[in-house]
Amino acid sequence: MNGAVPPLPDPIELVAMDTARNIRRRYRIDMTVDLFGMFIVDLRWGRIGAHGQGKRLSFPDRAAAELHIAATLRRRANAESRIGVPYRHQSHS
Repeated sequence: MNGAVPPLPDPIELVAMDTARNIRRRYRIDMTVDLFGMFIVDLRWGRIGAHGQGKRLSFPDRAAAELHIAATLRRRANAESRIGVPYRHQSHS
């Protein structure tokens, strides 16, 4: 890794809720850099209030990590056609 890493994006929190249909889902995407300069993308998802599941992927450069994040967000964007509820961005307050 050469030099300092530019600022990384804030974690992305997505929520899909429909109380009438008992749908309460969350999806979180976080990008960090490990000690070896690899870009790590952490994905966490599941029912709100439950432990959920996760996956951690490593990429050799930031562009590859951002490409994967963009593909994941495209998949979440069509959730309404799959589960009947769109994901909404949850702000960090």
